[in-house]
Amino acid sequence: MSYANINNVVLTGRLTSDPDLHVLPSGNNVCRLRVAVNARRRNPAGEWSEKPNYFDVVVFGPPGETAAKHLHKGRPVAIDGRLDWRAWETADGRNAQSVSIIARSVQFLESSSNGSNGAGADSAVVALESIAGSEEEALDVEDQEAIALAAA
Repeated sequence: MSYANINNVVLTGRLTSDPDLHVLPSGNNVCRLRVAVNARRRNPAGEWSEKPNYFDVVVFGPPGETAAKHLHKGRPVAIDGRLDWRAWETADGRNAQSVSIIARSVQFLESSSNGSNGAGADSAVVALESIAGSEEEALDVEDQEAIALAAA
């Protein structure tokens, strides 16, 4: 019996730095984002605390250009994508690996700050713009090497 594999990630968080846009040797664009997502946990004393988790997100092509143009550190975003595991050898001969999220879509979010609905600034999240990326473009060997070097 064959089972379908599912590789889907959906998260919302804030950018920890400004987007990093690179042009690959093939001329394709790749934009790297770093997103912080808080997880709530109960400590042994029964009190709630937040633990930040950090995720690397990759946005290919024109959607990456749009993300780099309009996003900035601290901006809330929603990401829909898939996990991608990579392994490579570093310049000093060590093996390295990483897991990142390849974005299918990036939604720009903003907290409501005008208070017109009677709620506080953090109570409502409004989608301002969504950019949808197709599956990552076919990357040639030079592109793959450039991405690996940028991640190292």
